[in-house]
Order: sequence, then structure tokens, then C-alpha cells
Amino acid sequence: MVDRTDPGPSDASVRRALRRAETGRALDVDEATALLSARGAALDELLRIAGAVRDAGLREAGRPGIITFSKKVFIPLTRLCRDRCHYCTFATVPHRLPAAFLDRDEVLAIARAGAAQGCKEALFTLGDRPEERWPAARRWLDERGYDSTLDYLRACAVAVLEETGLLPHLNPGVLSWAELQRLKPVAPSMGMMLETTATRLWSEPGGPHYGSPDKEPAVRLRVLDDAGRVGVPFTTGILIGIGETPAERVDAIFAIRRAHREYGHLQEVIVQNFRAKPDTAMRGMPDAELHDLAATVAVARVLLGPRARIQAPPNLIAGEYDLLLRAGIDDWGGVSPLTPDHVNPERPWPQLDELAGHTEKSGFTLRERLTIYPEYVRAGDPWLDPRLLPHVTALADPATGLAVEQARPTGRPWQEPEEVFGGRTDLHATIDTTGRTGDRRGDFDSVYGDWSEVATRVGAAPAGSGGGDADLRAGLRLAADDPAALLDPRHTDAALALFAADGPALDELCRLADDVRRDTVGDDVTYVVNRNINFSNVCYVGCRFCAFAQRERDADAYRLSVDQVADRAEEAWAAGATEVCLQGGIDPKLPVTGYADLVRAIKARVPGMHVHAFSPMEIVTAAAKAGVPVREWLGLLRDAGLDTIPGTAAEILDDEVRWVLTKGKLPAAAWVEVVSTAHELGIRSSSTMMYGHVDHPGQWLAHFRVLAGVQDRTGGFTEFVALPFVHTNAPIYLAGIARPGPTWRENRVVHAMARLLLHGRIDNIQCSWVKLGDDGTAEMLRGGCNDLGGTLMEETISRMAGSANGSARTEEQLRAIAAKAGRPARKRTTAYGHPRP
Repeated sequence: MVDRTDPGPSDASVRRALRRAETGRALDVDEATALLSARGAALDELLRIAGAVRDAGLREAGRPGIITFSKKVFIPLTRLCRDRCHYCTFATVPHRLPAAFLDRDEVLAIARAGAAQGCKEALFTLGDRPEERWPAARRWLDERGYDSTLDYLRACAVAVLEETGLLPHLNPGVLSWAELQRLKPVAPSMGMMLETTATRLWSEPGGPHYGSPDKEPAVRLRVLDDAGRVGVPFTTGILIGIGETPAERVDAIFAIRRAHREYGHLQEVIVQNFRAKPDTAMRGMPDAELHDLAATVAVARVLLGPRARIQAPPNLIAGEYDLLLRAGIDDWGGVSPLTPDHVNPERPWPQLDELAGHTEKSGFTLRERLTIYPEYVRAGDPWLDPRLLPHVTALADPATGLAVEQARPTGRPWQEPEEVFGGRTDLHATIDTTGRTGDRRGDFDSVYGDWSEVATRVGAAPAGSGGGDADLRAGLRLAADDPAALLDPRHTDAALALFAADGPALDELCRLADDVRRDTVGDDVTYVVNRNINFSNVCYVGCRFCAFAQRERDADAYRLSVDQVADRAEEAWAAGATEVCLQGGIDPKLPVTGYADLVRAIKARVPGMHVHAFSPMEIVTAAAKAGVPVREWLGLLRDAGLDTIPGTAAEILDDEVRWVLTKGKLPAAAWVEVVSTAHELGIRSSSTMMYGHVDHPGQWLAHFRVLAGVQDRTGGFTEFVALPFVHTNAPIYLAGIARPGPTWRENRVVHAMARLLLHGRIDNIQCSWVKLGDDGTAEMLRGGCNDLGGTLMEETISRMAGSANGSARTEEQLRAIAAKAGRPARKRTTAYGHPRP
């Protein structure tokens, strides 16, 4: 609880912080904390400063003097919850409810009544994962064929879209990256209150969140980040007066600011005051004082800046509308003419005419918005799934992104948009002649987040991670006697010392790796005759290392039709290829059936062609879009004719690196789940590591341990491919954050260590001629590698990034590379067998 005996900041510190805020200087935690104590004339000055910041933001947004709200219905899908928040009256127990969940007809009845009154938002509020605590909830879902509360929520959201046209806003609590992916196509926006970053309020007995697994601040901060990675317009906020200190309150605002700067996805921030409720453990706790609320809103406005959208619920402020408007809010949140606030049922919504009158009295105009804020409506991609676009555009003013107040929602099909093919479809050929149009995509300054914030997330290698001479000698002995033992955590220092090897020690390491290669697979250098087909480069994930992805309207963007892909496969077969490798951007307009359609078309045209297709990122996002588990989706692809999958999208299997490098890509655990599931279904895969950007050897070692663990469980990896980072056009390099790819020493070390660390698990170690060039590739063949990959015939991804080594090699050219290394070459199949004559 707050220490009421603390004298708090001095008047001088408050005045100093006000002067800094007035001049637009950045405030630190202590200065922001001091401003929370402002009262009297100091509070008036703080409100004036905050109001001016808000007004500047509204002018910049093109809606000066406009305060917004959303006209909604509140749908309490279930009031059961696995958490035990000590202030909550929304959550209850099964015997107090007629049923564990509202049924579909009840949901639609509420939505239809709202639509009839001109509401445009369906706010779904529900407890966190009640089936994990309450058997009644689990039984209700089982009886109706739903695996989880989230499955049922998704189905209800689709029904509301199709039957009523209301726009769902989902508040299901804590969600994983995969769950956010799955729900994004059915809701223009989602939300979850951060509430506080004070861990003690969750971890200590008597705290308001004690006994509530979903209220751990670290878990909720991860949700904020994951929502940004997935590209969900997201609502969050803080709850004040629950026992946090002023400094803890400010810390929560800083955490929200950090997440938004990195991902740009927090469409609104709610500052909500605690109001005590009867029949709760905190019924004797004093309400948050309204001047404290106003000061907090104002501090949030100053810290979050003019572009933030800040809301205070109008039914919790005891009529102090002018006070909160002076403090810098620009939104009143969702207000319903029909349904009560089920979370605060004792405090009814104000009538809309009353709310408009109070807003006008303070010099502002009240305007209706949609559940998705205007900035995200107008931006469209990547924030709005194409299947939601017709529902949103039917209700939005295209000029402002606000709601058309006279519009009435009507049900519309929730379906895939029409496919549009074309663009620069000859890029696979012209990338080697005319090249790319520019060195970066058109939204470079926004799609990747705030580069200065990204830079703060880059970690340095741990001190002393290179090891000493004794560790190096020990590592070389292990490399000679028992190379796979280098993965054992007991030998971490020895392994890291080998990663730091240089000079004669590096030469010895490469010699040992090549000895292991010779003993394992012999002297033959293998290659496959194949063709890469990148069927679309339209992608909005925002991977910061990727120079391949384009916006739909960029000059270099393209989509291939199913027939065009099949044509290229047939051409490859005629040229002697046995494999096509299909990968593309995460294209929001690719239909759910698109992946299987591509495979079926190739198999129909060229039955004998091996289809090696779709990265784990493509698989997990397609499964989420289809609303089915990854295992089921992979089964459908296998039945369509998929043979193997590339183990790309791995980059570095360490989430701290991945979130800097990739922004929105799948977490390491999801990558492991996809490849493991594929292996269990009989779909083998390659494995990869991209290195030389914002990583360090400790992370390389951890990556190899992850791969070894998967191989021990499944045995499904066919090879390991080391992928040096190509920096030239990579956004994270152009932003000055990544280094310019690995050094020559690092290339030799990584390939040699791959051979040693994976010995006995993965026999085939491949080097990339696209990234290393012919001479570099020959050198890797002398240091542990046995495979050249493929002829490719076309290669767009590395070439767009700036690789200067071309996009195709003939069989003769690959044999020549092997000859440079003094080795014979032979053709192979995708799975390293001997091709039929």
C-alpha cells in the first residue's frame, strides 16, 4: 500500500518539473513522480501544459477540438475467471450464473439490439481462461465442441460481424502471440489493461492481484509487446489507487510508452481510478481521489505525447468532466445507450446528450469513433485484416477515419478478398540486371517502430564470453575426441572459447571439423537441382532485417498466381530440377486456401516434383488465419502434397534477439512447435541460423542447443544451413543498429562449429553460395561443410538484401566450386538420397 507518511516531493522539485514540462524537455521518473503530487496552482499549471500537448496532437491529427467516444454494447461473454482480483465484482462463481457462458443467440440478441440503436462496437469482456479453474466452464465448452474460451470467443465475433455488422473489440485478458494471431482476423481492435507494473501487488499476500496468475506484470507487459508484434490496434491503461506508489504508477506509464514507441500499436491509453465495491476484499479501501486522477492523466499526457489517445471512463469521475478535459484526455471511451458497464454496474454511463453537453461546455465537440481508432482505419495495412475491411469501411468516414454517425451496421460476409495478381513479377530475373527500385520500402520510417527505442534493446555479449587459453585448449581437445559434448552446459566456456578462435587455433578448429565431416559423410560434395519460387513479396510483418518485403503499393511488390507458380515448377522440371522451394511474404490477401492450392497445382502439373515449401512463420500465421491448430494445418498441407518444409524463419532462436531483429515474427517456442509437429507428421525439414547482425556467440551456442534438442526428440532435420546476414539493404543496418554482417573469421567459425556441435545429430552441413560467393563457399567446404544447397534458378530474398553473388548456378558451376575445394560433387535429392537416373 502507499506509504501515507512519506512527505513526497518538495515544492521546489514540482516547480522544476513543471518548468521542464513547459519547455518540452523529457522528464525522468523522479520528475514525473513529483508532478503527481501537484495540487492547487501547481496542478492548474500541470493541467494547462497537458491540455496544450493534447491540443497540439489533435491539430496534427486534423481534428482540432474533437473529443471522441465509441457507441457500443457490452457483451459479458462469461463472468467466470481463473483469477482472484480483490477489487472485482465482474468475476463470480458458477452457481450464481444461469450458465457458464452467454450462448450464441444471447450474444447476437445484444448485438442486434445495439445495432438497432446505432451502436457500432461490440465490446466482448470476459474472465481469463475460466475453463482452467471451473469444471462448469470446461463442461459447457466441451458440450458445444469448443476447445477453449478463446475458440468460442472467435466464433462469436465472426457471428456478430456476419449477422449484425457491429465491430468486435475483444478483451479476453492475457493472450499469447499465437492467440493474438488467431483473433486478429475477427476483431479490428483488442485490449488488456496493464493496470500496474508493481510486482509486489501481485506477489505478496494481501495484494490486490495476489493469487491471480494473469495479473503478473511481466506477463502483461509481454502481451503488450506481442500485440505490437502481431500488429493489433490495442487498448491498454493503468488502474490507480490500488496500493501502488507514485513512482510505481509512473513506471507503468513509462512501460506503456516504451511498448508503443517500439511497435506503434497502442491506439489508446486508459487512466482509470479505483472505486471501491461492496462484497469485495478491497471494499474498505478509499477511492482514488479525483485530483490525483487528474494529475495522473496530465502526467500520462506529458509523457506519452501529443499523438497518444488518452481516455478516462466518464461514469467513474463523479461529474468532473471539465477537470479531466483540462487534464488532457481526448476520448471518453465506450459509452452504451443499451447495456450497463458490467465491470462497474453501480455506476451507469452518462446519457450521450449529457456527455456531449459537458464536452461542449468545456470548449470541445464530441464525435463518434469506431472501436479501431481513426489513425489505424486510415492506415489500413498492416493493422486491419482484409476480411474486416468491408465491415469497417461501411461505418468509417474515409476522410477522417471517424465513424459516420448516421451509418447503421448491417451484417456482411466475413470472407477472403478477391485476389489481385501482378506487380513486378519479373523481379526474379531483373533483380540481377536492373536491380531493385530503391534501397528501402516506402514506409521505412514507421513500419519497423521507433529505431531509437529498438537500439536500446540490443544487448552486448557477456563480458569474458570468449574464454581463455585453457578453455580454448580444452575446447580443441573435445572437438577432437567428443565434439558433440561441446553442447553440454558443463563445457560452455570451452565452446565459447572455440567461437572466439582465431589464427592457428581457428585453422586447427576447421581442420578438426573437416576430419569429422570426412568420417561422417565422406568427401562427396552434394547439391540438389532445384528452383526457388517466391510467390509474393507483399508483407507487413516488419522484420527489421528483411529487404525482400514490400507494401502492396511499392514499385517492387508483386504476387504470382497459382498458374504462374505451376508454370515455373514445370519449367524447372524441364530443366532437370527435382525440387521447388516455395516461400513468400506474409501477404494479408493470400487466401486461407492459397498455400494448399499452390502445392496441389504443382503436383497436378508435375507429379514427380518434390515440394519443399513454407517456413514455420508462414505455417503458423496461415493456421491462425484459418482458425485451426498448427497440427491440423500441416496435415492439410501434407494431404495436398507437401513433402518437406524449410527450417527458415529461425534467425536466432533467442527471443531477446528475435524481437530486435524481426519485430513481428513468431517466438522461438512457436518455431520449435511448428518444426517438431511437422516432424511428428512425417514432414522433415532443414534447420538454419542467420548470424552476424545483433547477436553474439553465446546466443549461437544456445541456438545450436535448441536444434539439438529438437533433433533428439524427432530426428526430423535433414541438414543445417548457416546463413550469414546480408546487410547492404537490410533496414536494421540502414538504421545504424546491426553490424555489417559477420566477419570472415566468424563465417569460418560458425560453419566449423556447426559440424562439431551437431555431430551425431545432423550429418549434413550446408553453406550458401548466394551469401558467401564461390571462393567463400569453397573455403567452408574445407572447414566442415559437405553440401552446396541448390542451383536455385532464381533467388530474390538475398539479392534484394544486397547479395552480389547472383541468383542461379548451373550444375557445372556447383561442381567447379567443389573442385576448388579439391572434392568431387554429386547430385542429391531433397532428403539427401540418390536421385533416380
